[in-house]
Amino acid sequence: MPLKLNADAGESYGPWVMGQDETLMPYIDMANLACGFHASDPDTLRKSVRLARQHRVLIGAHPSYQDRVGFGRRSLECTPEEIENLLLYQLGALSAFCAAEDTELSYVKPHGALYHDMMRHPHVFAAILKAVQRFDSRLPLVILATADSAVYQAQADEYGIQLLREAFADRAYQEDGFLVPRSQTHSVYSDPGQILAQAHCFAQGQPIQTFQGQPLNLQADLLCVHGDNPESLATVKAIRELLDSLGEEA
Repeated sequence: MPLKLNADAGESYGPWVMGQDETLMPYIDMANLACGFHASDPDTLRKSVRLARQHRVLIGAHPSYQDRVGFGRRSLECTPEEIENLLLYQLGALSAFCAAEDTELSYVKPHGALYHDMMRHPHVFAAILKAVQRFDSRLPLVILATADSAVYQAQADEYGIQLLREAFADRAYQEDGFLVPRSQTHSVYSDPGQILAQAHCFAQGQPIQTFQGQPLNLQADLLCVHGDNPESLATVKAIRELLDSLGEEA
């Protein structure tokens, strides 16, 4: 099946605007909406839910550590119970706005440092799985596509949670299948041609080239572009057309 295209959205806060959600939304299948801890606010949340519903885009929760200053990209020392609680808090907020707009929450994708900590630390992953199970075990959890995806699914099976494997069109990869940290130069692609080429590789099940120049083959269910990256926005229409064309061929 063709990859589903998802993007981070709803990351504005008060008068501060992040991304171009109105431009992005018509081209994606799934929107990962910030839930208030790294970005967004009640008005932005409701506006984002309305926009996604208008374009028939699946709504996903994009919870993070409570870190607006660092945009959720800094790891915080939290106990498993604290992680579970911060997930439940954010899922509840977004779910309330979904109910108010006669739609529903469809999946969960942790944001930033929480996403990467989930992939690196089993106790963080377990706390997130527990929170999703407690909230609604029918919600899939999005994880980074890695060579060890089966290991993560085995742990998720203990909680009855389905996993969706995600690849990134606009990020550089390390040889171990993890993303190059944003602190390094060229970790986020600035060339629309490079973004489209990597999207094409993932969509066709072909190896991509790592930051070190080695081939890397990852199997994914979802393809992500970042709504706060202007080059990704410039490429999203072409990626949509690519995925649609592959769907017609299937």
